[in-house]
Amino acid sequence: MNKGIVYALAAYLTWGLFPIYWIWLHAVPASQIISHRMLWSCLLLIAVLLISGRLRKFRASIASARVVGIYLAAALLVGVNWLTYIWAVNAGYIIETSLGYFINPLLSVLLGVVFLRERLRPLQWLPIALAAAGVVYLTILYGRLPWIALVLAGSFAIYGFVKKTAPLGSLYGLTLETTLLFPFALGYLLYCQSQGRGAFLHEGAAIDALLVGAGAVTTIPLLLFATAAQRIPLSQIGVLQYITPSMQFLLGVLVYREPFSEEQLLGFGLVWAALVIYIAEQFFARKARGGLKPA
Repeated sequence: MNKGIVYALAAYLTWGLFPIYWIWLHAVPASQIISHRMLWSCLLLIAVLLISGRLRKFRASIASARVVGIYLAAALLVGVNWLTYIWAVNAGYIIETSLGYFINPLLSVLLGVVFLRERLRPLQWLPIALAAAGVVYLTILYGRLPWIALVLAGSFAIYGFVKKTAPLGSLYGLTLETTLLFPFALGYLLYCQSQGRGAFLHEGAAIDALLVGAGAVTTIPLLLFATAAQRIPLSQIGVLQYITPSMQFLLGVLVYREPFSEEQLLGFGLVWAALVIYIAEQFFARKARGGLKPA
């Protein structure tokens, strides 16, 4: 099997199992979990740069105020995404989080059309319309906007849009993002400790290990994904990415027994149909152009 596919599978399978990890930390407030995630991710990435001898090159690459501004925006977006996701998982909304990541690719396409003047083929408008219909239907069914799904999809789609203009590679970019968030994360955690509300060193060794491990759990799949993206075609990445929300959906329904009605199935079905049509349209369009190459 192509090594790129192995790296991609490792990344998406890890992300698919994320709900289990964060549920193990359900006793810790989401704001503290995300702060530890930022803190330990930053320290781990700095250690990687030190060990690989690339710290000086990294420091030289971030000397521009424009570069820092781009990655500050990216850091804030990914922070909103992480906080919403962790809170939602521990509040029992795993199914709705999976909906967000099913919608995300189609929203990214729409952003490209609106802001980058990318042109869609006529059939590509159909999945966007179906996904929108699914969200509208679920809104009516819930009696509210599925805001968790929309915040997750929107924040990650805009994050991807910002990163499209970003000048740094994946390792340097992620290191800068976590470095920019590091002072806020550390300050908040020190404040929680001073108020007697800090979980770290107060909830047992297992919780401490999971909080420290959040750094590795965050950075390793991101680096695996970046490596995979360099080795396999984007079309394969596009198909494989649906492993993650599919696993999260199954965890929510089969493992954590979240309620899922036939009416909800119709709304999700519209989104799933949109994804199938979009992937199929891309596949046949590439094949017609002779653009599919063996991996």
